[in-house]
Amino acid sequence: MPRASRKPEILQALAHMLEANPGGKITTAKLAQEVGLSEAALYRHFPSKAKMLEGLIEFIEETIFPRMAAIARESSSLPMRGQLTRDQPAKCHDIVLLVLTFVERNPGFARLFVGDALQGETDRLRARMRQLLDRIETQLRQILRELALQTDPLPGNQPNTLAKVLMTVIDGRIAQFVRSEFKHKPTEDWQATWLVIERGIFAT
Repeated sequence: MPRASRKPEILQALAHMLEANPGGKITTAKLAQEVGLSEAALYRHFPSKAKMLEGLIEFIEETIFPRMAAIARESSSLPMRGQLTRDQPAKCHDIVLLVLTFVERNPGFARLFVGDALQGETDRLRARMRQLLDRIETQLRQILRELALQTDPLPGNQPNTLAKVLMTVIDGRIAQFVRSEFKHKPTEDWQATWLVIERGIFAT
């Protein structure tokens, strides 16, 4: 009977270690010790530390993007032009909250979002994380474009600009989470924060 892969266990251990250490301070020797393997056995599962970090990025993608797509697909009745529904703002809210909640529940991944874990890693790996963030922004931009078609021009903005504003909220909350050593949760006071965002972006 083939032996079960220990890849999930290795990735889980790496994510846990990232909570206490930036990526550059985690060696394969320490990781192997954490999971009870020799370094040689560790390399049989992953040929390099970069591949392990890539595995964590893939886990983020596989976790949040299907849910994000489901949020975007949620049915909404198109209103007459100039009549704002809660559908599109609510989708933006749910996507931003989805990302923040994921990071809050998986603190080690916050270091991937802010780049700590990728210091000294390959350009390709950093590009992979940028691509992940770009996909989140693209989804927000698409929802905001749909909103622009339903209403008179959104207040003082373009969908591209508003998508960047929402990404700034995501980036800022996660960065604060890391700076506080995971004490200030990304969803802390979220409803009050979203109310301010909603009034500034979606008020007509």
